[in-house]
Amino acid sequence: MSEMLQLFGAYASRWPQESDLPHFIDFLAHGDRAFVRENLEGHFTGSAWLVSADGERVLLTHHRKLGRWLQLGGHADGDMQLSRVALREAEEESGLTGLSVEPAPFDLDRHRIPARGHEPEHWHYDVRYVVRAGENEAFEVNEESLALAWRNVREIADDPSSDESLRRMAKKWLLRR
Repeated sequence: MSEMLQLFGAYASRWPQESDLPHFIDFLAHGDRAFVRENLEGHFTGSAWLVSADGERVLLTHHRKLGRWLQLGGHADGDMQLSRVALREAEEESGLTGLSVEPAPFDLDRHRIPARGHEPEHWHYDVRYVVRAGENEAFEVNEESLALAWRNVREIADDPSSDESLRRMAKKWLLRR
């Protein structure tokens, strides 16, 4: 937990204007339960801002359950190393090999997940990491996606119809370049 607090502290120094950070810090008080989906109040997830080798494009998924274009990612399922979760999810959901992950969070996003079946409405505390593709960019669509596509980062940043959090990450990425 102290490692996550340190990572969140460094993130706060870089992005002090972001309002979700206190919620992430408070949620760490749940301990190990914050990292399992059985915690019905909410749980941490790890996502990948999966950028192409040239840094100009990002791989997005047309999410099967949500019907929207989003970054790759998923549940921690007890893994408290969320950068590892982001890397694992990127590999599983894209079929790409030779990926690498940066250790520091790139973006934080707390969002409500609607009730579905026996699962009540709950919060996802999504910690997003930069994951870089190697030379191979030939992805494979799996059952979690309707489609995958490489999208130009600048176009996402400039497109008002893009998901708000995708635009925020695209703008952050462009600031780094």
